[in-house]
Amino acid sequence: MGDWKTTDGLPRRRRHRALSPLREHLRDTFWFAPTAALVLVFVVWSAATAADDAILTALRDAGDEDAVGDLLGIAEDAKTVVTTISAAMMTFIGVVFSISLVAVQMAAGQFSPRVVRIFVRSRITKATFAVFLATFVQSLLVLTSYDSQRDPSLVASIPLIQSVLTLILVGLSVVLFVMYVNSTLRLMRVAHVVDLITREALRVVANMPLDVSAEEPVGDTSTGTSRGPGPGASSGPGPESGPDLGPETARIAHHGRAGVLRDVDIARLVRMARQSGVVLRLVPRIGDFVVPGTPVFAVHGGPATKGLRALSFQVSVGAERTFHQDLGFGLRQLSDIALRALSPAVNDPTTAVQAVDRIVQFLSSVAQRPLGVLLHRDRRGTVRLVQPVPGWAELVDLAFSEIRGCAVASPQVTRRLLAGLDDLLGAVAEDRREPLVRHRTLLTQAVERTVPEAADRAFALHPDRQGIG
Repeated sequence: MGDWKTTDGLPRRRRHRALSPLREHLRDTFWFAPTAALVLVFVVWSAATAADDAILTALRDAGDEDAVGDLLGIAEDAKTVVTTISAAMMTFIGVVFSISLVAVQMAAGQFSPRVVRIFVRSRITKATFAVFLATFVQSLLVLTSYDSQRDPSLVASIPLIQSVLTLILVGLSVVLFVMYVNSTLRLMRVAHVVDLITREALRVVANMPLDVSAEEPVGDTSTGTSRGPGPGASSGPGPESGPDLGPETARIAHHGRAGVLRDVDIARLVRMARQSGVVLRLVPRIGDFVVPGTPVFAVHGGPATKGLRALSFQVSVGAERTFHQDLGFGLRQLSDIALRALSPAVNDPTTAVQAVDRIVQFLSSVAQRPLGVLLHRDRRGTVRLVQPVPGWAELVDLAFSEIRGCAVASPQVTRRLLAGLDDLLGAVAEDRREPLVRHRTLLTQAVERTVPEAADRAFALHPDRQGIG
């Protein structure tokens, strides 16, 4: 189904696509695009070989040996170019990507190790590497098609179209190389990095269903945690109560490897819950670390069936968090960049201010949204999957707690934080102002305790969207 617009201007998909998790997992790998390109180049080479053979056969059937000789001469001239390409391309690949990996390592050390995933997920990076490899393989395949015969009447193959395709791939490689260098240089600029992180984080917000439950999670007495929906929970700007899920009839534990819960297959889980006539509740949040035996699903409103044992296979656990369904991961990365910039070893408050700019942007995008628990419905509108997400207070704490503690000695950052908090206070409803007021008060108190001179305190506590300028 198509996208539609919400009141905050963000696109909203009504239904989750079944292949969405697979697509995101492939984006987090570096092998899929080159592998697909190598398979494609074999297919294209086979088609080009068939076309070359058809041209040669047609010319011989027409008795035009002169044309065959002309094509043979052109192909021999192209062979020199193809040979040069074959010899140089792999060396070129090694040198280019070695230098680029050093640049990425420098960016990771300057900003955060988590920015490396931006390089891994970059479409231009994968396309460049894939086309480089395809060009190298294509040149080798073309060289195998050349016939040792020089007599036009005896030659068995003339790889003319194959050679032209190789030259086209070389031209495409040059264009992609220029784009790749530009993309890699941009990766070393903090403004571009925080912009990419923010766009990914806003995409997560855009993919959230508007239909939610409780702002404040209801306690789970069986595990001692405070996550999960329940009837009668406060909803903030959302619905006044969560859905009645019915009694909990079963729990499905995680049986795979230990790791971070990256995402779940929402479309398939909704379908399985509908077929079994139950409501599923995801117990951990996306981004939580789970170990074997950890409950991942609670079954409500129906008997536990044998088919629901397969629920544990619908979760993806990996070594690190991803953006796909993780609402707080963007804030985590932006906070990490600001904290590293504020560390004594780096001492770069301007970078911290740029990160705070994007933090305020993200919080503004979710300021009017109901948070806490997402409700995923089937085609008939029945709630089938309940997914916990961070509430407003938790997002605000994630955004400001650590930065506030490290920014006291930097008036540039304290001024920007105060301006951002004031902007958010003017954008949120009354019942969401408490965490913002709390952080503003704590920041003010910390500056008053730390800065001895009254004039310096007044300067550091003056809100300024540019920090100092």
